[in-house]
Amino acid sequence: MNYSDKQETDPELVDNLLSELKKKYSLTGQSLTDNLEGLLHANYLKYWNYVHLDTLLSLQNPRTDFPDEMIFIVYHQVTELYFKLILSEIEQIATEENITADFFITKLKRINLFFQILTFSYDTMIEGMDVKQFRQFRMALLPASGFQSAQIRKIEIWATDFINLVNKKHKSSFAPNDEISDMFQYIYWKAGATDDTTGEETITSKHFQEKYKTDFILLGEATRTNNLWQIYLKLVPQPATTDTQKEQMKEALRKFDTLMNVDWRLAHFKSAVRYLKNGDGTIDATGGTNWQKYLPPRFQKVIFYPELWAEDEINEWGKKWVDKQ
Repeated sequence: MNYSDKQETDPELVDNLLSELKKKYSLTGQSLTDNLEGLLHANYLKYWNYVHLDTLLSLQNPRTDFPDEMIFIVYHQVTELYFKLILSEIEQIATEENITADFFITKLKRINLFFQILTFSYDTMIEGMDVKQFRQFRMALLPASGFQSAQIRKIEIWATDFINLVNKKHKSSFAPNDEISDMFQYIYWKAGATDDTTGEETITSKHFQEKYKTDFILLGEATRTNNLWQIYLKLVPQPATTDTQKEQMKEALRKFDTLMNVDWRLAHFKSAVRYLKNGDGTIDATGGTNWQKYLPPRFQKVIFYPELWAEDEINEWGKKWVDKQ
């Protein structure tokens, strides 16, 4: 029952609240009176305690004395918090009983909003740091890299059938129902941290997989039937789903696909160009990633929902933006 619209002095409101509180606190083995007295003695909740502000502001620990390293740390921490919000929304979609098209659309719009914010926020990285400082403090960060963000990999796994994350050179060798562990050997992002000549993966990639490989494979198996694409496929044929809702779901998924696999990646690429492009040459990323081939969507061509795109759209995936740079 929602009591927010009722007057505090409404006798019915008071009686109902007391009845429900008595039922709730009976589980503690103490009387309602005892629990109400506890509330009387409890301190007020304060903002800084609620958000753990002191702890939050103590989590930035630069490794150098360059002041702009603080910007670098805070930006990545904020990004990870937005990834957490996105995963929360996806998991709500996946666990919703009797999910409806409206619920799916509402949550996906929220996910898209978060990714729009992340994309626009790259200006913090692009314009917000001194290039000279960045090139100096980054050397103290080796071999750590944003490449090692587990949350972004989990978002990808939740987003689509795992086969769509397989490197495009190997994708045709697999079927959607093949073992996730087999497909994982050729997941697209490994190519970004592998020496083209020797085929050896960087220590950054090895560390990352040592920590998260098992989690990623288990998540891939667990989301075979309830990733965003599979839920969409279940909702489309339902009698309760209208044509308008079908179109809204389709457009929301297309926007998510574009935001994550084109706009956000290209914003990252633009940031890398600013800091790692040096005259006619380039500087290696901290994790040894081949960022010039790994970041631009036209090379990796990761597409979550190829069924929702026309052939010419797939062929031009990410090209127009890069050609303008």
